[in-house]
This record gives sequence, C-alpha cells and structure tokens, in this order.
Amino acid sequence: MRRHLRVIRLLVQMYVRSQMEYRGAFWLDRFAQILSYGSVFASIGILLARFDTLGGWTWPELALLFSFQLLGYSLGASLSFVQLRDLEELVRLGTYDTLLVKPFSPWVWLVFSGLNIGYAGHIILAVALMAWAAAAISFDWTVWSALFFLGSLLSATLLTAALITMIGATALIWVRSNHLFAIFFGFWELTRYPLNIFPGGIQLVLVTAVPLALTSSVPVGALLGKPIPLLGDWAGPVSLLAGPVWVLLAIAHWRYATSRYQGAGG
Repeated sequence: MRRHLRVIRLLVQMYVRSQMEYRGAFWLDRFAQILSYGSVFASIGILLARFDTLGGWTWPELALLFSFQLLGYSLGASLSFVQLRDLEELVRLGTYDTLLVKPFSPWVWLVFSGLNIGYAGHIILAVALMAWAAAAISFDWTVWSALFFLGSLLSATLLTAALITMIGATALIWVRSNHLFAIFFGFWELTRYPLNIFPGGIQLVLVTAVPLALTSSVPVGALLGKPIPLLGDWAGPVSLLAGPVWVLLAIAHWRYATSRYQGAGG
C-alpha cells in the first residue's frame, strides 16, 4: 500500500509539472474558463431580472445552486473526465493492454497519471461565488447544516466521478463510448436550474437514470428547505448516500467491463 501511494504521488507530480511547463498559457486558459462560466451565470441573472424568482428560488439561492453544481462537477471530473474520455482511444489503438501488465490498478493509473488540474478555473469561480451566496442568502447556518453541505458536496463529487467512470469503462465493451458523454453533458446543463421547473419525466430521469440532480438542486434544495419533487423529505438522506452507492455501482461496472475486454483485435 505504501509503495502504491508513493507511485500515485509521483504520477501526480509528473503530470502537474508537465501541465505547468507553460504557466502563462495555463493561467490564461483558466481565466478564459472563469469568463465562460461567469457568462453562463450572468444569463441566469438576466432571467432573474425579469422574473424575480425561478421556481421559487431567489438570486442568491440560484448562485449557491450554480456554484455547488460547478464545484461538485469540477472536483469529480478532475479525477475522471479527460482520463476516461481518452480510454476509448487507448482501447481502439490497443495501448490499453500496456496498462494491464503493470503491477497496478489500470483505473488508478489512468486517473492519477492524468489528474486534471485544468479545472482550477472552475474551482476558483465556484468557491468565490459560493462564499458570496452563502453570506447573501437568508439562512441560519449551524454545525449540522454545514456538515450536511460538506457531506453532500463530497457525495456530488463521488457521483460525478462514478458516472464518468461508467461511461468511460463502456469503451472496454463497445470500443466506442464517447458519444455517451454528449448525453451526460446535455443533462448536466439542466442541473444548473431548480428541479421543480422541469416536467415530471425529466425530473424522474434526473433523479434516477441520469441522477445529476443529486449533485445540485436536490442537496441544495434540501439544505434550504425547498420542496423537492419525487423525493420530498428523503432528499437529504438520498443526497448523502447517492455518491457512495454510485461508486459501488461504478466499481461493479468497471469489473464487468474489464471481464468483457478482448483487446483491440476483438
């Protein structure tokens, strides 16, 4: 175990050094990310300027929702998205086989040899916006509410990484799986908004089949005491358990996909 941890640390250090070789370009790209997602939030502000509230959510509450969604995603995706997106190409070219002969878990090697620090821009914007929103909303913070907030954020991070891992692992069976990411991000963009503004069918999908609402409006709504469609009083416990449960499902799916992997030659 100690040897594996030392290898993981070295993998992360090497990747970070490679990404920071051109520091000016790196931070300029992060600044562009902040402007991009800042403009998305500004568009929500335009809606609020016209309608005052959106689904019963005020401007600071929507800011907390947006920042929570962005932070949970960026933390989870930094551990999974680019690495698992590139798995399709590794499988197609046959280079994934080289990971199978290493005395190391292929998933761990993939994740930590490409730990994506490029999400720094997302995190900076999300944390700054979250700090403002938490101070601006009319909400009495307690120790328990703070613990729930942190626990549900961790759960959202785990759930994001689990879903992306499951999509990427499908390449071990189908060879092609990156088209599934288009579906993932299509639903992910919806979770910037309160769950209750969508039709019942979409609500059901966002809570079950593609449970990305559990990374945004469900935990934040439960924290703020908002009515949560479909889940009601169970929104809080479900938000906390969703991440660990989907991690177990992702582990099972990864093992199944690995057992079905036949190599580039089929």
